[in-house]
Amino acid sequence: MEKTNQKFIPYKGVRYPKEEILNRSREYYQEMDKRRTVREFSEKPFPKEIIENLIMTASTAPSGAHKQPWMFCVVSDPALKQKIREAAEKEEYENYHGRMSEEWLEDLAPFGTDWHKPFLEIAPYLIVVFKKAYDLVDDKKTKNYYVNESVGLACGFLLSAIHNAGLVALTHTPSPMNFLQNLLDRPENERAYLLIPVGYPAKEADVPDLKRKEADEVLIWYESKEKS
Repeated sequence: MEKTNQKFIPYKGVRYPKEEILNRSREYYQEMDKRRTVREFSEKPFPKEIIENLIMTASTAPSGAHKQPWMFCVVSDPALKQKIREAAEKEEYENYHGRMSEEWLEDLAPFGTDWHKPFLEIAPYLIVVFKKAYDLVDDKKTKNYYVNESVGLACGFLLSAIHNAGLVALTHTPSPMNFLQNLLDRPENERAYLLIPVGYPAKEADVPDLKRKEADEVLIWYESKEKS
């Protein structure tokens, strides 16, 4: 490795026997296969320390040049949640009544979704994820790299952590999302990326009976044809 001014330390990650690696990979897949998007939340509160742990887990995601170009804003104030719902529903109404193509609406129809978003007020916490197009250091712009990819990875880590904690979430993307930057008074270098209600599922919550694609539909092997 080429020498740089960056300090390096020995990697001390946990190493498992091959059989345990296989078991852990299988068990984690089976656990994550239970993850579902939920739209019916309970108002039941829980400590904000849990949310902080989830977000700090998300922040362990890799990012371009380790710039970590994300900001997680957590909203629990009822008045602010109401404003967010009103603004989101205004945009969603426009989406369902003209912005979305007929094909898009037909694809959504089986799920029974519409422009009403009560979960934005019911869920105890809303995590609003912002991406940083660039950083501001002493009022000077510094470049970030692979911003969308980096923030997307962090959001994936976040959803996994939420499920692992026994909570549920919904990835909500009202478009456009400029209202979130305004309502939360975020700086000019931040752009709303994802709005994630987090909480316990409602007692009678339902989810669509879906089937995920099989391995042969999402996985292609490129293996050596040489005989061992």
